[in-house]
Amino acid sequence: MEFTAKAISEILKGELIGNPEVAVSDFSKIDEGKKGTLSFLANSKYENFIYHTDSSIVLVNKNFEPDKELKCTLIKVDNPYYAFASLLELKDNSKPKKQGVEEDVHVADSAKIGSNLYIGKFSYISENAVIGNNIRIYPQVYIGENVIIDDNSILYPGVKIYHDCKLGKNCIIHSGTVIGSDGFGFAPESKCEFKKIPQLGNVLIEDNVEIGSNCSVDRATMGSTIIRRGVKIDNLVQIAHNVEVGENTILVSQVGIAGSTKVGKNCMFGGQVGISGHIKVANNVIIGAQAGVSSSINKEGEILLGSPAFSISDCRKSMAVYKKLPEMYKDISKLEKEIEELKNKISKK
Repeated sequence: MEFTAKAISEILKGELIGNPEVAVSDFSKIDEGKKGTLSFLANSKYENFIYHTDSSIVLVNKNFEPDKELKCTLIKVDNPYYAFASLLELKDNSKPKKQGVEEDVHVADSAKIGSNLYIGKFSYISENAVIGNNIRIYPQVYIGENVIIDDNSILYPGVKIYHDCKLGKNCIIHSGTVIGSDGFGFAPESKCEFKKIPQLGNVLIEDNVEIGSNCSVDRATMGSTIIRRGVKIDNLVQIAHNVEVGENTILVSQVGIAGSTKVGKNCMFGGQVGISGHIKVANNVIIGAQAGVSSSINKEGEILLGSPAFSISDCRKSMAVYKKLPEMYKDISKLEKEIEELKNKISKK
């Protein structure tokens, strides 16, 4: 399906600069642009590409003024990245959607199934499960007893949701993710033996949450592990029992959060961040990749790096010193040698 620059500018309510009749049918990165595609420029450090790109249309900031002649048509918007995402969503929504229940699907007699849904082959819906409207359940999904899935959510192939868990509206769970597996709880009985602690709680996921592939969100020992509305979780993330993740927080790949930790709203954790158990993280905190957090972060909006994690300004100073350690070590060794020689001279007098 093709769209003209004029049509796109009307959809985005943007300002059109160039040929209103040029048409596009696909998207491309600005540095790999092709004729008939649309790109965007949101970061000024990539501005040089716009003067050479073969993309037919480029979305730019409203304050963008070119320094050279352009081959492409521009559409000026408030936020090019957000506008580009909106167009991608528009194209994705235009694709035909599967409907109905395929063969070899098990739906328990006591389960309640909504309307306008898709359930793929070899999926299993257990007793007393409640499935809302406009749900898409792809093949080989398991939904346990008493699970509730609200409207407009998507479960991709191989998702497993254990008993008693609840999933809100407009959620997306990607392939291989497990919701509600047992929390890691064992009581030591002797030096070599451990008694399993039953995990009797559940997982509560609120509206507009997206969880990437191959993640684990463990059920609570008692009560609920809670993922608040708007949270976005990357692939390969582990969230332990009784954790609470605040609204609109972002967890990047391989983050691990230990049991009973409470994470505030609007936080951002970089890749491979590790969070100890039974601590609190304040709202709007940013933690850089591979940082290790072992104690509570009480200051809102703090930025931390390192392992153990500490303030970004102190961490940068420490890293500057760390780079000089080999040179400093040589200087110290030289000083030690000189001191020893002086001691020997003094002792001989």
